[in-house]
Amino acid sequence: MGLFNNGFKGNILTGLAIGIGASVLAPAVIPVLANIAKPLAKAALKSGVLLYQKGVETFAETKEVVEDLMAEVQSELAEAKAQPEDLHEEAVESAAPEGT
Repeated sequence: MGLFNNGFKGNILTGLAIGIGASVLAPAVIPVLANIAKPLAKAALKSGVLLYQKGVETFAETKEVVEDLMAEVQSELAEAKAQPEDLHEEAVESAAPEGT
């Protein structure tokens, strides 16, 4: 504990040494990290694009199913609305005297 408190606190030479060491190592470390990070970033982007495309496809299929259901419901409602009128007209015709 005493080593960390005294060794790093307020010592400008330690900070300077770390800065110089980082600047010397950076040109060697950055290309290595870039070679590792580039395929990872590329794979992540490829996965994102594939996920997006699958989502668009799934949404289109779902939309088609909902549109089909809506068309069926509207057709059934139109039939249900027309049936009482047809039944009413048939009842009026059958109730009318045959001689008229």
